[in-house]
Amino acid sequence: MATQLISADSSATSRTGSWSAVFALTLCVATLIASEFMPISILTPIASDLGLSEGTAGQAISISGIFALLTSLTLSSWTAGMDRRVLLLGLSVLMLVSGLLVAFAPSFAVLMIGRALLGIVIGGFWSMSAATIMRLLPEDQVTRGLALLNGGNALATTIAAPLGSFLGQYIGWRGAFFAVVPLAAITFAWLWRTLPAMPSDRAGRSANALRVLKRPQVRIGMAAVALLFMGQFALFTYLRPFLENVTQLSVSLLSLVLLVMGAAGLVGTWLIGRAVAKSLSATLILAPLAMAAIAIGLGIMGAMPVPTTALLAGWGLIGTALPVAWWTWLSRTLPDDAEAGGGLMVAVIQLAITLGAAGGGLLFDAAGPRATFFASAVLLGASALLGLVSARKAIDPSASLS
Repeated sequence: MATQLISADSSATSRTGSWSAVFALTLCVATLIASEFMPISILTPIASDLGLSEGTAGQAISISGIFALLTSLTLSSWTAGMDRRVLLLGLSVLMLVSGLLVAFAPSFAVLMIGRALLGIVIGGFWSMSAATIMRLLPEDQVTRGLALLNGGNALATTIAAPLGSFLGQYIGWRGAFFAVVPLAAITFAWLWRTLPAMPSDRAGRSANALRVLKRPQVRIGMAAVALLFMGQFALFTYLRPFLENVTQLSVSLLSLVLLVMGAAGLVGTWLIGRAVAKSLSATLILAPLAMAAIAIGLGIMGAMPVPTTALLAGWGLIGTALPVAWWTWLSRTLPDDAEAGGGLMVAVIQLAITLGAAGGGLLFDAAGPRATFFASAVLLGASALLGLVSARKAIDPSASLS
């Protein structure tokens, strides 16, 4: 019965090719990513307005990561049987509510509630994004649809920090957060008009993302991914206070530096395919090592604006694109179980972002930015070491299945 339902659903969508719905989902991705990383560029005014330390304010990143993690691991269980159209529309409404709560938050507690709701949307959406594209488009168009979705991710990553800093300068941090509310409303209306009914194909059972951890090469790879994102966000979350207090940039120059870093990230996303095609192993090893070197360089030369800008451009070039290499690793390591592996990857990334932002905040408050950035370098170096083992096992899977 379930097979017939999926077949009928796939047949209907393949005839229509719902590209409009894919564009709506891409807008949803861009809005989510912009909302998730907006606090990074306006951390200082948030802390000042709510009477918090910058490290405490940084936990607005952590809380969304925690709830994204929990949602990505449990969504398929507690939404079994629910039409995926209804679920996606519900998530878009929750995104709108989150934006309103954060923009008008009278206290840190309300701010954290709004960010927690955003985490639910992030975890829920990313857990089902690939499967949704596969149901909306004919098989020969799925790759293009996924590329468009990831393009929205990269674009939002590029503009979220500088746009937040720019808007915060003129309309305040609350106005910057409120700017995502109209986008969330447009997303909901667009999805309402374009998404077809998509009955759940998991009425009888739910996927268990944790089961793939039984494979040794998966455990090693996921540990490397966790260290990568922990190291990245231990540094990335606290760039605003670092650039203000150490590099001593004005808000306008700070926004320009973040824009340069984001633009470099777009270039990196375009170049990463060539690097992975040439050598996945070298990419997984050398890229985090380069990021570790950049983190050390920032700790040493952070007071000098020009070297700092150059280093952050390198950080954006590598850090924005590197997840593509790990998704390639996943496809080679779990070719027959990519859905479960993808759910696990989302959970690992969100947990790592949470731990990196939280631990970085504690270290930032206790010992300052240099110690935080050196700790980031250690985590990134450890990721490179595990990446060496993971890449070798992905290239020769038979060596890792014992």
